[in-house]
Amino acid sequence: MRIDAVFSGGGVKAFAYLGVLESIDKRGIQIERVAGTSAGAIISSFIAASFTIDEIKKAVHELDVKLFMDPPVLTRYFPFTKWLFLYFQMGIYRGDKLERWLTMKLAEKNIHTFKDIKPGYLKIIASDLSLGKLVVLPDDLKEYYGIDANDFSVAKAVRMSAGFPFFFMPQKIKGKSKTKSIIVDGGLLSNFPLWVFGKGNSYLRPVLGVKLTEKSTGNGTNNITNALNMFQALFLTMKKAHDMRYISKDEEKNILFVPVDNIEATDFSISEKEKQNLAATGKEKADTFLEKWPR
Repeated sequence: MRIDAVFSGGGVKAFAYLGVLESIDKRGIQIERVAGTSAGAIISSFIAASFTIDEIKKAVHELDVKLFMDPPVLTRYFPFTKWLFLYFQMGIYRGDKLERWLTMKLAEKNIHTFKDIKPGYLKIIASDLSLGKLVVLPDDLKEYYGIDANDFSVAKAVRMSAGFPFFFMPQKIKGKSKTKSIIVDGGLLSNFPLWVFGKGNSYLRPVLGVKLTEKSTGNGTNNITNALNMFQALFLTMKKAHDMRYISKDEEKNILFVPVDNIEATDFSISEKEKQNLAATGKEKADTFLEKWPR
């Protein structure tokens, strides 16, 4: 069976996707087109690059996610300067190591730019703060920035989508004007882009949405003690509210909800046991859902 799939963002919680993919593979389901936001964009890029589930699991488990915390060298000697970088560069960590890792892994499958991927088979969601628009990559590159998608790095597009505000320094891309656009995490405007492949009867093939959710019922509170906390809480609130309002009752039957809790999206100190638990939860929920999925 062939399907299209959409993966939500979720930071390190996306280790749950390893279990989901294992369950999908076990049932002989083949993913054709794929889309995602942030961490979901990382998984989507690997699928579009024709990585097998075993190859994805190997790549992810070999990775020390703490390496993604790459502050400017100056902060090692003068820790207080991280706040200067936060103010002037709009983030604490550069995100360069994330992009280099993605570039290296995708190159193993000879994937460099979007010309190396079948047209329409990978869609990555990002947010352009300068234009005030949601951006679908590679679709919007030509219209918004005058850039040929065939020349644009897939790894860079994924890094743009995964630019968690204030945590990673945002990417900048030159548009049709002299002003550079500030690009951040796609989750700001659509953390779960289920709409990207069509709607209702316009779907080319069955579309499976995989959404990481919290077990809580919404009564939890954000601990806000400073401006950074407030902006992070603002971002997380927008991510939760936008897509939950979009999901209709009719579409819920095609959405695999994977509850994950007690782990922050940017907790790069996550333990191996926590990674394994996330993967186990993903597989358990996927096994149950796919057994009854009406398609």
